[in-house]
Amino acid sequence: MRFLLTGVNHKTAPVEVRERLAFDHNSLGGALGELRSQCGVYEGVILSTCNRVEIAVTADNGTDPTAGVDQFLSDSRKVQLDSIAPHLYHYADEEAIRHLFRVASSLDSMVVGEPQILGQLKTAYAIAKAHGAVGGLLEVILTRAFSVAKRVRSETGIGESAVSVGYAAVELAREIFGTLAAKKVMIVGAGKMSELAARHLHRSGASEIFVTNRTQERARELAEVFQGAIVEYDRFLATLPEMDIVITSSGAPFYIIQKAQMRRVIEARRNRPMFLIDIAVPRNIEPSVNEIDNVFLYDIDDLQRVVETNVGERKKRAEQAEKIVAEEVGRMLSRLRAREVAPTIVSLQDQLEQLRLAEVARVRGKLGALTPQQEEAIEVLTRGLINKIAHGPISELRRQAGQPEGIQLVDAIRRLFRLEG
Repeated sequence: MRFLLTGVNHKTAPVEVRERLAFDHNSLGGALGELRSQCGVYEGVILSTCNRVEIAVTADNGTDPTAGVDQFLSDSRKVQLDSIAPHLYHYADEEAIRHLFRVASSLDSMVVGEPQILGQLKTAYAIAKAHGAVGGLLEVILTRAFSVAKRVRSETGIGESAVSVGYAAVELAREIFGTLAAKKVMIVGAGKMSELAARHLHRSGASEIFVTNRTQERARELAEVFQGAIVEYDRFLATLPEMDIVITSSGAPFYIIQKAQMRRVIEARRNRPMFLIDIAVPRNIEPSVNEIDNVFLYDIDDLQRVVETNVGERKKRAEQAEKIVAEEVGRMLSRLRAREVAPTIVSLQDQLEQLRLAEVARVRGKLGALTPQQEEAIEVLTRGLINKIAHGPISELRRQAGQPEGIQLVDAIRRLFRLEG
């Protein structure tokens, strides 16, 4: 069997192309049926995310359904093939396995090490499995990809360090509080970066989000995103003692939180720690606030330095991960070559046994009545001859099973002995 993969991703296609090629999960069942109707396609799975659309299939040796898969993508998405062809990439066999292992391990992601892609790939597999689209070689490769991704994550820790401002905020908050459970977050100003930082904090366990903004309508819109509460802008300082984390991104040209004000806030909190994230430029929080005990202030440059440090660390871990993937690809290829060899050995043994039985039957009438001892002698003699004939080819097949040239030997043996399939 062959393994083939066709796709586009954030490196090869702009977002407007990826949008046109994306599959809705509710339509994947029907799409998988159409995919498997393409000439030569045996199994199939469709992975569709915001950054990639990939179609993996298996096919019989000697067949190449790539053109049919391309046409399926064009027809099912109702786009001209000529318009998407320059953005498509195609991988076959070893390179397809390597690519899938890298995708599962988040080495091919826009943010290397992000964890979402593995879950998305598992969902794509589950949908394909539910619709009977996997169950052979593709299932073997996919389940191995999941194991490789787990090994990469556990042995390299590639996903542990934050590589975005939002994740950096979460990482620092956890260092301060240990856990974000039941922590309250105040967003001052409604900028996009403060929203992203708040999203990461909310997903990581922060229980309540409060929003204040000079424009009430924008505050209401952002509060709805988090099912949060609105605080009147002229009252937000009075509510700060209740907050554990404060994110500021106001367009004010002066410090809206000053050192003297924060002293009163931390006293009201009885010195319970506070985490302040000043994403605004110019800054919203007086830098000397950081001199107050139990107040931890980070501005956008501080967060960016955390990100840059972590990006460098993640690159080192990605190098480790690439070595793991290369090792696992080698193991996978050895397993697949062994899978190819076993049926050939069985077929060869069966064919030679059928020839032996046919020849014994053909001459039996000429020999007349035979004693049990003579019957046994013929059986031993003919079996011995067959075993000697088969010994050389079978021994070589087993020896070459895990080697790259093993597939060529399998094909040669099948041709020489005219084995079917």
